[in-house]
Amino acid sequence: MLVGTVSIEKSEQLSKLLKRRGIPHQVLNAKYHEREAEIIAQAGREKAVTIATNMAGRGTDILLGGNPDFLAKALLSKSGLDPATAPAEAREQAWQQAKKTTDPEHDRVAGLGGLHIIGTERHESRRIDNQLRGRSGRQGDPGSSRFYLSLEDDLLRIFGSERIQRIMDRLGMEEGEPIEHKLVTRAIGTAQKRVETRNFEIRKHLLEYDDVMNKQREIVYGIRRQCLEDENQEPTVLEWMGEVVAATVALYAPAGAHPEDWDWAGLNEALHRQFELRLAPDVKDSEILSQPALVELVTTEVERVYREREAEIGPEMFHRLERWIMLGLEWEGGGFRGINQLWREHLLNMDHLKEGIGLRGYGQRDPLTEYKKEAFDIFQEMIEHLKEVVVEQLFKVRSTREEAAPVRTALASPPVRQSLWQESRGNSPDSSMPAAPARTRSAVRAEPRTADGQKVGRNDLCPCGSGKKYKKCCLLKGA
Repeated sequence: MLVGTVSIEKSEQLSKLLKRRGIPHQVLNAKYHEREAEIIAQAGREKAVTIATNMAGRGTDILLGGNPDFLAKALLSKSGLDPATAPAEAREQAWQQAKKTTDPEHDRVAGLGGLHIIGTERHESRRIDNQLRGRSGRQGDPGSSRFYLSLEDDLLRIFGSERIQRIMDRLGMEEGEPIEHKLVTRAIGTAQKRVETRNFEIRKHLLEYDDVMNKQREIVYGIRRQCLEDENQEPTVLEWMGEVVAATVALYAPAGAHPEDWDWAGLNEALHRQFELRLAPDVKDSEILSQPALVELVTTEVERVYREREAEIGPEMFHRLERWIMLGLEWEGGGFRGINQLWREHLLNMDHLKEGIGLRGYGQRDPLTEYKKEAFDIFQEMIEHLKEVVVEQLFKVRSTREEAAPVRTALASPPVRQSLWQESRGNSPDSSMPAAPARTRSAVRAEPRTADGQKVGRNDLCPCGSGKKYKKCCLLKGA
């Protein structure tokens, strides 16, 4: 007997009822994975009762009389041998002994009708019902199946209870009488079709949402793959520099505005923040009458600074640094902001967008269409931010050579150490580049304090006892 249930809770509830009646049985509910194969292999033995959910014991046939291979392994284990390392002669002897047990039992079980399937209720999908029925009658063996229904089952209660109740009343069905009329069977099949259609729409809708992320993932992984495979990212960096320059100039020098109305101060500040570059004061007095000419001028200056950085750090190290920044290399205590970190943040933003996008339906707007539009905008913003962050970090990198302080001992001084760091100027709040080396303790002057621990003001008497104000005594000396 194989009893099929629709959930783990109902299989455990049914197991409690059988225990009260003293009926030996096994429970398969996908919770005890290590014993599942053994239980399902012996579920076809005589007088065996097995309770299973639709996900339990998949991929293993139930052999009438039991599975001789599993029984042989059990015999080897009882004799103290490991089935995996036992001698071939011992394994063959155990298998022959198992066959002497399973073959006669197979004939007895087949004579009694084979494996009988009991369905405690109909599943939401007809496919699952057919799979449960198909557990019996395999490989020429006999078998049978029967499903038991109640109008209180979830499937019938939600999708077909009233209609089936009217059919039963019309046919004059009484309590406990088997219902095998075609009208009832057809009504149950209609309820299952409704559930299958609904589940199909849910899966289709989810796939359409995932398709948006898959397209974005292909673009991001393409950028990462290019950074990993190509050691020279100079063409990509130059292309990104040009796009950032064009966007920056368009922000402060619109194409439709007169050059006198351009925000030259804001443009200079933005170029300094992004590229460590300031335009000459006489640029705005030159004959630049169009935005494209200004973009060309700024691009030329930016490329000049780029070549200076390359010569300062060294071409090999500089191109390696470009890959580190683009990928977002991380180390203990810091790291670059690159595609790795920005992609993680983008995935989190997309999850937040997906959680609340369904509310757009209350405004008579299609949530999927709104999701695609906003996902595209967020992704475009992330890509533009990536270009700005990579270029900014690349232009703020310096090559510093720290000389070791003289040591007044017989030991040799430490070797010269070369490092790369980014100047911290306070204009990039999201930058995770390592800050510039701090001043040594000897270069930091301690703030004077009074006897009660209060800080000495500029106009207070100097604590040295000279009688002068602090700003005209020790503060001046300290400066």
